Amino acid sequence: MLTPPGDLVLIVLAALWGATAGALLPRAAYRFSVPVEEADGGWRMSCPTGHPVRGWLGWARCRPCAASGGPVAAADAGRLAATAATPSYGPGGLLLPTVTALVCAALTAATGTRPELAVWLLLAPAGVLLAVVDLRVQRLPDPLTLPLAAAALALLGPVALLPEHAGSWTTALLGASALGAGHLLLHLINPAGLAFGDVKLALGTGAVLGWYGWPTLMLGTLAAFLLGAVYGGVLVVLGRAGRGTAIAFGPFMLAGTLAGLLIGAYTA
Repeated sequence: MLTPPGDLVLIVLAALWGATAGALLPRAAYRFSVPVEEADGGWRMSCPTGHPVRGWLGWARCRPCAASGGPVAAADAGRLAATAATPSYGPGGLLLPTVTALVCAALTAATGTRPELAVWLLLAPAGVLLAVVDLRVQRLPDPLTLPLAAAALALLGPVALLPEHAGSWTTALLGASALGAGHLLLHLINPAGLAFGDVKLALGTGAVLGWYGWPTLMLGTLAAFLLGAVYGGVLVVLGRAGRGTAIAFGPFMLAGTLAGLLIGAYTA
């Protein structure tokens, strides 16, 4: 593990990277947050008032709406907030940069200078983006889940050839296959309880957790189901959900993966 002051410097740099990457996520979060019944095209092409949305990175703000005197607020006052510069049509502010910065800082503190840290820092913003989209519309888009799994395996392959790494690419590959197959079986048994998007996400989370071995894979998977069960139980107690109420499981899969990864990296 790192020793001060090197650990503090690296953690701060990782947090700055996370904050910068997180600040670029709101527009992508808006474009991907399409309800299942409207998801034929896969993502949104326009703001709520119909102006084209171009690009994927940056704040979710519509300049034509601002230039026209702010019709956004009148068209959808319940969802949209006017800013001093440009009306916002999606998540913004400090939430996504803060969350991404905290995730990156925690991963750095646990991993240290081992080469797989670069992979975790590259994948972390994608995980935050997936969690946000699933929370908003209970959907995990294929353009995010499948590339996440492919990127995890593709990036960890070269890392396995570098000195001082603490994982196994073979176990990462087997972990992706095993967790994907296990979630597929659960989906076939109870499609309403586990969506097919969760199966695809399991390929990526299985690869990441599998890097540090089977105990880490099992720990992260158990944490995901435990967190999801606790959340569902709280909703039932509060009267906000029943036994048949669907909840977004992706954020709990990602949170469990983060927990398992932190412990796996710290103990490796």
